[in-house]
Amino acid sequence: MQHIHSILKTYWGYDQFRSLQEDIIRSVLAGKDTLALLPTGGGKSVCFQVPAIAKEGICLVITPLIALMKDQVEQLKKRGISAVAVYSGMNRREIDITLDNCVYGQVKFLYLSPERLLTDLFQERMKRMNITLLAIDEAHCISQWGYDFRPPYLQLAELRLALPEVPVIALTATATEVVRKDIQQKLHFREENVFVKSFARSNLSYSCLYTEDKVSRLLEILQRMQGQSIVYVRSRRVTVEIAKYLQSKRIAAAAYHAGLKFEDRNLVQQSWIEDNVRVMVATNAFGMGIDKPDVRLVVHLGLPESLEAYYQEAGRAGRDEKYAYATILVGPSDVAELKRKVQEAHPPVELIRRVYQSLANYYQLAVGSGLLSNFDFDLADFAKNYKLNALEVHHVIKRLEQEGYVQLNESYYMPSRLYFLLENMALYDFQLKNPDQDRMIRLLLRLHGGEAFANFVKISERALAKYMNMPEADVRRKLEYLHKLKVLVYEPQHDSPQLIFTAPRQDAANLKLDTKKLDQLRSRALEQATEMGRYVETANRCRTQQLLEYFGEVSDTSCRICDYCLAQRKKTREPEDGKALQKKVLDLLQQKSYLPKELVQQFEPKYNDTITNLLRELLDLGKLKYQDSGKLELTEKS
Repeated sequence: MQHIHSILKTYWGYDQFRSLQEDIIRSVLAGKDTLALLPTGGGKSVCFQVPAIAKEGICLVITPLIALMKDQVEQLKKRGISAVAVYSGMNRREIDITLDNCVYGQVKFLYLSPERLLTDLFQERMKRMNITLLAIDEAHCISQWGYDFRPPYLQLAELRLALPEVPVIALTATATEVVRKDIQQKLHFREENVFVKSFARSNLSYSCLYTEDKVSRLLEILQRMQGQSIVYVRSRRVTVEIAKYLQSKRIAAAAYHAGLKFEDRNLVQQSWIEDNVRVMVATNAFGMGIDKPDVRLVVHLGLPESLEAYYQEAGRAGRDEKYAYATILVGPSDVAELKRKVQEAHPPVELIRRVYQSLANYYQLAVGSGLLSNFDFDLADFAKNYKLNALEVHHVIKRLEQEGYVQLNESYYMPSRLYFLLENMALYDFQLKNPDQDRMIRLLLRLHGGEAFANFVKISERALAKYMNMPEADVRRKLEYLHKLKVLVYEPQHDSPQLIFTAPRQDAANLKLDTKKLDQLRSRALEQATEMGRYVETANRCRTQQLLEYFGEVSDTSCRICDYCLAQRKKTREPEDGKALQKKVLDLLQQKSYLPKELVQQFEPKYNDTITNLLRELLDLGKLKYQDSGKLELTEKS
């Protein structure tokens, strides 16, 4: 077994592990089922990647986030570690090849979305894989008491029974005590084994600022504070509006949401990472898996749905351990509005059945068909076709996800790719008989070599068009023709939200809906909204202590840097500061008389209000008086 410090140095370039990482890794290597709770940016992936490399065999990684899955696979490949992924949008042939490589190749990591676990294709191959570690990312998704419950995660229980000797490591950034116990129970932990890094962030200043004009207050904060910032809002439309407003005030800002085309999302994200854009105005689609340590400020213009979601999003500030701020701008009706939205997000059963039937009609799926079929999904077009409210449809799909019938991937991008079906000699024979296709085939072989016979390879039609000096549309036509002739498999680029049927299509009238569970989820969501409201409305306690208490961590020590702690420190300083400022005012007037405005200007701008009030107080006490010129002077008794 390779030494874990050697692995860390070889592949990541670090000499030491972060706090708690080594303990978690040693627990995994000892064969113990392990639950690891590390805050956002705390290095969760290293906790399963290092022990997996140290062990023989393959590590199976379950995660629901396709973008994060792709990113981790690419990062591992860059480090020279063999990793592959299977997720919605791949065709059967592509999945087949990928799983075969896990059986016969030298693949170290197989990333899998949870709905793929019980497919015959995976179950059959899994029996022949040497799986030595099971890693469950976003493990809170297995618990309906968490904030992001996903029914496909329940299938992990069956996976554990099928792999009884394989240890599991479950990872998450946020989980209450109830959720921690539920995760371990659902994953059949052989004994309780939890590693929890404190939820306290000593460098992160939390604050809730009350205002009736959020946009102006946001501008004021951004003008006062420098550095990279994220501003979270609740709708796509508002991201664009706020970004344009900030741009008009000469602040480099950009909008990011799941509805942007892949190229636009990528461009905006890269500009922000490279510091060409200072402020990213985004929905909660932004931030997951982005490793940018120097974010100085995260502002929420709308209340998050839960403290779990808030902790994750706020935690994207200050990952470099330097001082950073997390601020919620709170309006008069925000808490009531959040609770109203929670009620709205849990539609009646009749509407759920109607939307489900409409989806089946939209994609022309017969009862019993469609398992794991995925389709481009245009919400506006679908709602218009069936005379439905788009927001209601969105909420229904979320409920159908929780019932395990569908899944919607909004931030979805799959580049164009191909795979040669004909073997070398058969392909050469085809080229001789079809000289008009020879040039395209030779170019593909030159660019991708033998890899295109073993795996699907990514291609760019634009680059191919440039090489061949022909319009991009002609390149697509040639590839489609070769696909039709079964010379190769050509999968054009996808960049639309994808709707996946995670269960065979049901008869909508008899759709099994667990109304008791739906009511529980609704009640839980209301409880979470209430806790979120309590957090922003509690102005007489340390913010960090409130968050720690929610996650079951009791602390008698205040953070000293949240809005409440800073206000308390200011109160203790004020009498002392007031005496010093009064002495300086009297000393200045001892030398000469001043207009009040001139006197105020002798002090730092932050003392403007304090000095003005002090002058008024000294006049009332008779220690100062006005001259006929309007200037202030000391009275004789001073």
